[in-house]
Amino acid sequence: MTLLLALAIAAAPAQIVGTPEPIVLGSSFTIASKPLHERRRVNVVLPLDYGKDATKRYPVIYVIDGGVQQDLLNIAAVAQNGGMWGRSAEAILVGIETNDRRKELVGPTRDPELLNKYPTAGSSAAFRAFIRDEVKPFVERTYRTNGRDVVVGESLAALFIVETYMNEPGLFGGYGAIDPSLWWDKEALSKDAAKQIGARQSGRPLYLAIAKETSEEPAAVNRLLASVSKEAKALCFNKRPDLTHATIYQQVAPQMLQFLLPAAEPAPSEFGFEVSCSPRP
Repeated sequence: MTLLLALAIAAAPAQIVGTPEPIVLGSSFTIASKPLHERRRVNVVLPLDYGKDATKRYPVIYVIDGGVQQDLLNIAAVAQNGGMWGRSAEAILVGIETNDRRKELVGPTRDPELLNKYPTAGSSAAFRAFIRDEVKPFVERTYRTNGRDVVVGESLAALFIVETYMNEPGLFGGYGAIDPSLWWDKEALSKDAAKQIGARQSGRPLYLAIAKETSEEPAAVNRLLASVSKEAKALCFNKRPDLTHATIYQQVAPQMLQFLLPAAEPAPSEFGFEVSCSPRP
């Protein structure tokens, strides 16, 4: 073969056989929500082996800000990888999209500055009712769930998760809050923690991670931590001043799922899967 012929073959475009096939990652559903008075989207990604055994049941990971253009794909990748390698349990992933995050993810405020800037704020209770009364029943009657579930999110979604952990802890079996926006409403949520956290939260693990910005102004998170019993084994606090608010979610999500939904059989130690929990302040 001459050099010119070899170069011509190498430069020739690849021959595509057949028509392109779509890659299906999950399913998207629209719920006509009564608590929210509008149609809302919920996205579901199933474990890789879901269709192989019709008797097998799975825990559920609910992702707040779970739209395709939000955090769904990030957590779907972490969950699938964790399940394949035995880092965390295989799970059904349910992404709950948000439309107006200031409206849906924060509670009422009387702060005139916040109300002026975010006039729709304060409907977290309605969003929680949407999850409790519509999303969870839909998932449980449609898919093979096993009764275990956790909820995860970051920033304002994590604030909503902390609020749910405090006010309605029985809604989920475990809680993952990554760098929650506890500064909201002059740190009002953390100031109520001592009154709200107690026996009701017992047995419901909480994974709480904070980044550089929160580490530098820790008053609110310190109040929250002080309210959780010192004897509670179901708490992992992960202080990461080496990470920023923009980078922490991607970095700690594998540990979060490992803590909240550990695999039935621990992965070999040489895999290096660890959950790092920081000392409490």
